[in-house]
Amino acid sequence: MAAKLKKGDRVVVLAGRDKGKTGEIVKVIPAEGRALVRGVNQVKRHQRQTASQEAGIITKEAPLQISNLAYADPKDGKPTRVGFKVLEDGRKVRFAKRSGDLIDG
Repeated sequence: MAAKLKKGDRVVVLAGRDKGKTGEIVKVIPAEGRALVRGVNQVKRHQRQTASQEAGIITKEAPLQISNLAYADPKDGKPTRVGFKVLEDGRKVRFAKRSGDLIDG
């Protein structure tokens, strides 16, 4: 099955601590059904000193369940579902169901 959300997509968080926030997908982990979203679901981690990194408390993004994310409509930024359609030239593209705008095309 084709992926409805991909790296670089602008998404809205539907549930959880960061509900309503928007961000760009940095990484998708299909095996776990999760995605990393820039600036969302920030957690603090204690970092041990290594040759390349300094010790301290760092802030980074934690993965979110893909089911808690929705594509942000290109027209108004509100959450929308993603559908697929085949164009006349045979290409399969994604489109926003709320506005009908093409995402990939």
